[in-house]
Amino acid sequence: MNLKFSATGNPIVDYLKISPEAILQLQKLLQKRNEPCEGIRVGVRTRGCSGLSYTIEYALKDKNISKFDDVVICENSGQQILIFIDPKVSMFLIGSEMIFKQDELSSGFDFVNPSVIPGRSRLYRDWE
Repeated sequence: MNLKFSATGNPIVDYLKISPEAILQLQKLLQKRNEPCEGIRVGVRTRGCSGLSYTIEYALKDKNISKFDDVVICENSGQQILIFIDPKVSMFLIGSEMIFKQDELSSGFDFVNPSVIPGRSRLYRDWE
């Protein structure tokens, strides 16, 4: 097994796929940010009926990036986006795809995992 590491020293993984729509939306959000950041970070917190809820926040060096986080690297038009994944949530994301959905009343990211029944876990954009 040949592990690769990001510039931050985190292991690069490919167990989470990112849809083209999600990549475009992430690029827009990162471009609007006034302060520099390394990318975004996906985590989990206790909440709701199932007891867990995904969270998303800007990944800030020396603040919320752990040396134990995995990293998914996605690219679009030559721009690279780093997605840091909290080790507490990684096992729930294996085989999942991060998508962006938008309708008249809401928008946000979903993590779609084909092995989860009945459907998906919703990630709301309460971090903007």
